[in-house]
Amino acid sequence: MSKTTVGELYDSCVNHYGSHTAIKYKDLSVTYRQMGDAAYRLANAFRELGVQKGERVAFLMANCPEYIFTEFALAKIGAVRVPLAVALSSDDHVYMMNHSEAAVLVYHEKLTPRVLAMLPQLQTVRCFVCVSSDPANVPAGHHHLQALLASHSSEPTHSEVSENDLCGIYYTGGTTGKPKGVMLSHRAWVNAVMLEMLELGLGRDEVFAYMTPMTHAGGVLILPVLLRRGVCLILEAFNPALFLEQTQKHRVTASMFVPTMLYLLLDYPDWANYDTRSLRCILYGAAPIAPERLKQGIERYGPIFAQFYGQTESPMILTALPKEEHVIGDVQRERQVLSSCGRATMTTQIRLIDEAGQDVAPGEVGEIFARSTFMMDGYYKDPEKTAAAIENGWLHTGDMARRDEEGFLYIVDRAKDMIITGGFNVFPREVEDVLFEHPAVKQAAVIGVPDDKWGEAVKAIVVLHPGAAVTEAELIQHVKNRKGGTMAPKTVEFWESIPLTNLGKLDKKKIREPYWQGRSRKI
Repeated sequence: MSKTTVGELYDSCVNHYGSHTAIKYKDLSVTYRQMGDAAYRLANAFRELGVQKGERVAFLMANCPEYIFTEFALAKIGAVRVPLAVALSSDDHVYMMNHSEAAVLVYHEKLTPRVLAMLPQLQTVRCFVCVSSDPANVPAGHHHLQALLASHSSEPTHSEVSENDLCGIYYTGGTTGKPKGVMLSHRAWVNAVMLEMLELGLGRDEVFAYMTPMTHAGGVLILPVLLRRGVCLILEAFNPALFLEQTQKHRVTASMFVPTMLYLLLDYPDWANYDTRSLRCILYGAAPIAPERLKQGIERYGPIFAQFYGQTESPMILTALPKEEHVIGDVQRERQVLSSCGRATMTTQIRLIDEAGQDVAPGEVGEIFARSTFMMDGYYKDPEKTAAAIENGWLHTGDMARRDEEGFLYIVDRAKDMIITGGFNVFPREVEDVLFEHPAVKQAAVIGVPDDKWGEAVKAIVVLHPGAAVTEAELIQHVKNRKGGTMAPKTVEFWESIPLTNLGKLDKKKIREPYWQGRSRKI
């Protein structure tokens, strides 16, 4: 498969499964042949609009079938997709389009006001294509995607695209500094797809519910489903009732959750009123999960959970914890393994490195260095940051972890989130996991705050389950009993909610900000 491109993978799906259903969206059902027809029409339309091989095409899209058509079409002509996460700010979108020198913007009609507001700041976009059910909603001078589909040939297009050509530029979240444009080749994307099919337990004829943004991790899971004759059930957003309704209606077999979504599902009071027996694979990742809540999910839905860990720089699948490794007889070992992110995947090498650049001993904490067949080529127009991120073919992940004797990795935190209190290192993830074990705790975030005595003091921000009660002293003692005095929070605050990033992760920057205002150092 080393010379296969993303477009060729899509072609294989169309050729093998033509009359089978590929996509469901609201009342729409699209066969594989119709998916190919739409993609080829769109590829020919892009060519007529002057899109050349290697040019960047930005997506500002809601989850919809046209996302898949556009990705397929661009892969066929060798253009480079630049997905823009809808939840980011317009300032971020302007920066990403200008930085990537995007020539085209494909956007959903829901986002028209935002696009029109950004127009004066866009330096390179010459062509706008709007996805709209009503041509009257398309702004003057912009192209209507559905009209382009209707007016162009479905004759498959041919372009000389190689495995080493750039497939996409994916921007990191930008929570610190300017977002970085991760360059992913066709080779990297194809290798990631193949490894997901091998490691994550997806089977033939899955009905996969896409609820997370296709511009992010959800998009990486399109081809693994289609290549096995699955159905992509596209949902515009997540809420527990919608997922349960759609699971019962369409016999959903698989989906992907970030931990916060899973917690909402587990806390949904009417879950037992829905038939979810069709579910056979729930993937989770993108942020650390609380082991106690994961165990609750297994007890409710069965051993159908599989975890992945990766980064935009090496998408999704550096490590995996498959379904069968969630079933452990020994209670103590179960607690350990369920807090891990699994083991290195088949084509991935993992090292744990200390500050001196040396491999750490088993059980000790070091930064994860990874080498894989699906790594980025580098950061777009940023050789300095590329050189800092990739050293002799190894990717610096910035994640700190320890490894046990069986090869399971335990991520303790991001290196930058580590708290140094009284000269001791405290990793917030370890404290958060213990807080989640308390039955009153629904959500928890642990940060370091300035302290005259300790330098930094451990603080916990906690959201309680409705009707639950626990005191600050009780939670501090709970952690102290499990992890000792150094790890125990000095203070606990109870909040109504905890801010999350657009990807559903704890927004540590926003949580920390009030406590560090007016200080030149944030550590």
